[in-house]
Amino acid sequence: MAPATLRVLHVYRTYFPDPPGGLQEAIRQICLATQAFGIENTIFTLSPAPAPATLQCPEARVVRSRSWAAPASCDLGGMDAFTQFKKLARTADVIHYLFPWPFADILHQCVRPRTPAVLTYISDIVRQKWLGAAYAPLMRRTLKGMQAIVANAPAYAQTSPILSDPSISHKLRVIPLGINEHSYPEKGDGRILQRLDLQHGVPFVLFIGVLRYYKGLHNLIRAARLLGTRIVIAGTGPEGETLRRLAADIEARNVVFAGQVSDEEKVALLGQCRALVLPSHLRSEAFGMVLVEAAMFGKPMISCEIGTGTSFVNADGETGFVIEPDDPNALAMAIDRLLRDERLASRMGIAARARYERLFSGEALGCKYAALYREVAERGA
Repeated sequence: MAPATLRVLHVYRTYFPDPPGGLQEAIRQICLATQAFGIENTIFTLSPAPAPATLQCPEARVVRSRSWAAPASCDLGGMDAFTQFKKLARTADVIHYLFPWPFADILHQCVRPRTPAVLTYISDIVRQKWLGAAYAPLMRRTLKGMQAIVANAPAYAQTSPILSDPSISHKLRVIPLGINEHSYPEKGDGRILQRLDLQHGVPFVLFIGVLRYYKGLHNLIRAARLLGTRIVIAGTGPEGETLRRLAADIEARNVVFAGQVSDEEKVALLGQCRALVLPSHLRSEAFGMVLVEAAMFGKPMISCEIGTGTSFVNADGETGFVIEPDDPNALAMAIDRLLRDERLASRMGIAARARYERLFSGEALGCKYAALYREVAERGA
């Protein structure tokens, strides 16, 4: 017998089709994965251009209010946001907040919905120290009001000063983020390999993501000078021009900036690369969904030890290498080892795929989140 339908309202500051990021993809995957377990998903978000106000996507109904400003990446809504959230909360069985988004705390405290709520704690506030200090009392009040708090990796639960607080830690659950591979195109667009001159069988390593300050790409570009292979950087973002200037200044001619890529182009790049590199050097990189993508494609990974979920996805010595952050020499050595030893790269890629199937598949993700939603709904009934 199919489980009864449970209505879940997911709340986060931005969502597709606005500029993509790893957390938007994580939300999409949670929605897709939980559908098979009887979860009906709605996403409430803000957008600078919320027309139309409601979108029907394969994973969920997306309801959007106007984002009037976004200081320190914190989108702020107007009165319509409060009205919409209140209406949606009344018809939901469970509210699922994704942290951090201080405006969501304000929505929760002002509207005070009676609907039971859970919160997925993605990241500490790392860069905006002043915002973190001012926000701390409101944040703790919200966290203490949750029926459950989800961390996406054991390491993050242990190293976060917020999550390790005894007044909060007793509510913690660990549910790894994951990907339903059927949500990806079956066939890649190989034309990008021709455009980037990658079709001659010469191995290359790949970075995919938004070009942000915490991604450690300055270290990857400096490491490229010590290597002879192509380093492909796919994505756009606020650090793009700075990184291009750095590559030109130090004459790192083997760095290829691919720009924004489509899903089909991403599939082609992941299918052909020797390894995926995520050189993020700050805790703002809380999980690294791109690492799950690489594992799904059976690719070895290189990442940095920053005390977050990246070292949970990429198991050092098993699925790839975990190195110290801010060390271009160590990064170059790890890349070179996977380039020179094809058998090692293949063995690690096989292990990465097995780890994906065990921990990060769509079925594993959907089963655990759906079970949590139902537990919270029953407890709050």
